[in-house]
Amino acid sequence: MSSALRFQVVGEAFKKRPIEVEAPSERPSKFFAKYVFNRQKMQQYLPPKVYNKMVDVIDHGATLDLATADAVAAGMKQWAMQLGATHITHWFQPLTEGTAEKHDGFVEHDGQGGMVEEFSGKQLVQQEPDASSFPSGGIRSTFEARGYSAWDPASPVFVIGDTMMIPTVFIAYTGEALDFKAPLKKALHAVDKAATDVARYFYPEVTKVISNLGWEQEYFLVDEGLYAARPDLLMTGRTLMGHDSAKNQQMDDHYFGSIPERVAAFMKDLEIQALELGIPCKTRHNEVAPNQFELAPIFEETNLAVDHNMLLMMLMKKVARKHGFRVLLHEKPFAGINGSGKHNNWSLATDTGVLLHAPGKTQLDNLRFITFIVETLMAVWKYNGLLKASIVSATNAHRLGANEAPPAIISSFLGKQLSDVLEHLEQTTDDEISLTGKQEMQLDIPQIPELLIDNTDRNRTSPFAFTGNRFEFRAVGSEANCASAMIALNAAVADQLIDFKARVDALIAEGMDTMKAILKVVREDIKTCKPIHFEGNGYSEEWKKEAARRGLDVEASVPLVIDRYLDDASVEMFARTHIFTRSEIIARNEIKWDTYTKKIQIEARIFGDMCMNHIIPVATRYQSVLIENVHHLQQIFPSTELDDLTRNNLALIKEISEHTNFITSHVTALIDARRVANRIESDREKAIAYHDTVAPLIEEIRYHVDKLELIVDDELWPLPKYREILFIR
Repeated sequence: MSSALRFQVVGEAFKKRPIEVEAPSERPSKFFAKYVFNRQKMQQYLPPKVYNKMVDVIDHGATLDLATADAVAAGMKQWAMQLGATHITHWFQPLTEGTAEKHDGFVEHDGQGGMVEEFSGKQLVQQEPDASSFPSGGIRSTFEARGYSAWDPASPVFVIGDTMMIPTVFIAYTGEALDFKAPLKKALHAVDKAATDVARYFYPEVTKVISNLGWEQEYFLVDEGLYAARPDLLMTGRTLMGHDSAKNQQMDDHYFGSIPERVAAFMKDLEIQALELGIPCKTRHNEVAPNQFELAPIFEETNLAVDHNMLLMMLMKKVARKHGFRVLLHEKPFAGINGSGKHNNWSLATDTGVLLHAPGKTQLDNLRFITFIVETLMAVWKYNGLLKASIVSATNAHRLGANEAPPAIISSFLGKQLSDVLEHLEQTTDDEISLTGKQEMQLDIPQIPELLIDNTDRNRTSPFAFTGNRFEFRAVGSEANCASAMIALNAAVADQLIDFKARVDALIAEGMDTMKAILKVVREDIKTCKPIHFEGNGYSEEWKKEAARRGLDVEASVPLVIDRYLDDASVEMFARTHIFTRSEIIARNEIKWDTYTKKIQIEARIFGDMCMNHIIPVATRYQSVLIENVHHLQQIFPSTELDDLTRNNLALIKEISEHTNFITSHVTALIDARRVANRIESDREKAIAYHDTVAPLIEEIRYHVDKLELIVDDELWPLPKYREILFIR
């Protein structure tokens, strides 16, 4: 990009005005789920017997027969065609961290040379997309193309444009899961059964436990023209070079500040379309970093919440372009300021309306609360390395441990009241559990009402914090599929609850009272899981040493963290809960290592290209200008005065040479490191080589590029700078 074009693009970004968004005439409650085949639409378009059968399928896991599927397909087709749909697609989540779809029209021969618009139950329930080019980790060869997508009735069908989208699982011809949804549904089934069994100690009427998820989607918006002028943003989603802006987030004035008009128009448009697709958007605000924002929905059942998050990320990208923006979901698109997470607020609730992680008003309720808190902590303690492996990636690694992001060590913050209760139970034989709810705080300010203070504060450095009636898994990255973290967490908790119940039942069989047996096992587990409990500063160097002493996983290398999936304890846990076979875990690890390598490889290639084709030519051109200036000064002034007049220019000339020489030689080293790593056959060893030898070189070279940005004439610099990208006008 020429410097002149850079200034033109920046100028155009400054001139842009908000796009007018025409809001629906009805209130949001009226157009919510307008394009979703939810229960209300099912009642309208399905015969009563078919509707009742579908409710049984969705709520209780009943088998869906073909006759019912045909009747449902007929109703769906009628509904979708009234919305203008002409095509259908099975919408699934392959192991690419995105979504996939193949559209088929409502078209069949009518036997008389014409066509009819048909849609059968068989087409609804199952399709056969080509599986050859999706990641399989060696489960399928590229010449073996067959794979199956199968309808997930628990996630409603929806219409986008002219296409009816059917949420599905995706499996190989040989039966292994090739997606995120299939193992997620298995994990949710496992935690449902295990948690229901334990909940019945307290409430015998419980028949089901639901895993709930409330994600908080953080993201950046940048002007589309500035985005297009940065090859690194185009290719990798983050800036591989760029010096800090003099002003970024240090004034804390962007956080919860007034939303810029262009952004507000984008948010309004996005929310309308999301609500029409049944995504219950609740919260929007400015985040900490400039150009950073957040959207959060009302809590939903985890399977549906994951689908809605994947759909929202797809929708965000489309709506952003309409408003002249590009959405950045990369966890760390800009150095030196906050990255973006996707905090996963997770809880369990019974079908009778009891939040299992919330305190109650009776001793029974509070014992249930303590039981589920402690057993969740036990799961996090046993599988802290696995939980970290579920959220690590080449992109999230840049965020963890920096600028308010959680550290790369899994621990849990509980707050003073709950910590005191657990300590009291551990150290005494007292069966009384005393918990206080929200406390009143009277402010000595006229006209300000009393405040209700929660029973726990928040620790922003805790990766897995208790926040009053749920846990917040804060380490999940902004562009990740929430399913990865939710599979590991729900599976680990299910496995721990199964173990807990077995130990309690053994004591009951020996004649111990049920509540006393529960308390005895809970006390044992409070002591066991103590190492995972940490209330302090997760950023401190002391905590890293202390965490290692406690036996927590402190590994920071992404390829090595991924190994935790193949620990014997992890493999056996996934087998016990019927979520993954060992071969499926191996396959997924191969994909994770390969994905890591390819992301670093792409970054290294585009970075080297930018250094040699954008930065070095501009730096040497400016150096030539300085040299010419020194030469002219020598011709004009006496030699006795030259030292004072040329000292600064000569220093700059020398400094530019030092930086350009370092960049040139180390870009060559970067290419050589890639070549060496690329010859490694093992996906794991190749990923390790990229982590150890390629990625560090990018950061070393970047330092010198960023120094040149401060030296070279601004009119020559070819790339939009942070100060130009990070502030929407």
